[in-house]
Amino acid sequence: MRIDVLTLFPEMCEGVFGTSILGKARDKGIVSLNAVNFRDFSGNKHNSVDDTPYGGGGGMVLKPDPIFAAVEHVLAETSAEAGAAESAIDPPAKPRIILMCPQGRTYNQQIAEELAQEQHLIFICGHYEGYDERIREHLVTDELSIGDYVLTGGELPALTVIDSVVRLQPGALGNETSAVTDSFSTGLLEYPHYTRPAEFRGWKVPDMLLSGHHANIEVWRREQALQRTLERRPDLLETAELSAKDKLTLKRLQEQASLNNK
Repeated sequence: MRIDVLTLFPEMCEGVFGTSILGKARDKGIVSLNAVNFRDFSGNKHNSVDDTPYGGGGGMVLKPDPIFAAVEHVLAETSAEAGAAESAIDPPAKPRIILMCPQGRTYNQQIAEELAQEQHLIFICGHYEGYDERIREHLVTDELSIGDYVLTGGELPALTVIDSVVRLQPGALGNETSAVTDSFSTGLLEYPHYTRPAEFRGWKVPDMLLSGHHANIEVWRREQALQRTLERRPDLLETAELSAKDKLTLKRLQEQASLNNK
């Protein structure tokens, strides 16, 4: 997988690219991570990438020309790399070009799993008041938002998405089952975890986890995931894939919660 981030602040990305799971995945060759300063494609002597909006109003708007030029540069680069590779049989897949913006669809684990199947992602990180609408209409394939709040720029949202996508790549995590059992991957919040010591300051690890009976432990963990989701994010239960046994367990937990609230 190749990931390019178009940004005015590449140093924000490089620090993250070189650490933790992202750094290990890049070192292993699992993913190529690149920060591209689109100011380099401004095409004017002042290197300006923004201008005042037509019709007036506060703030500055990112111009279309440096963004288009930067994306076209990345596409030409990937095409040349594919052509130079002896093993290249098929042309490079068209990338998903992602605009990080408040108007985009709200990001979640299902979108992460969708993007993880792609070969090439390009993220556009804006600043100032917004983007020239022609970027949105004629260049990008996706618009994403990580939540209903405002940040200074698109770098932190893009890095959030990238981290969640890269960790799904085969070989990125030390334990391949980690991504499968994470919260939201199953449609539910994750069950609670415990480790040594078995007792800490009078607080004990649940007896079930010390029993060594793995089948019963799996049942306990599933029930805990259902209970935690019911208590903290009941909205997730509306779309989670639940078995008949899950539904019976959930009904029992709901009845128990109702009695406790009386």
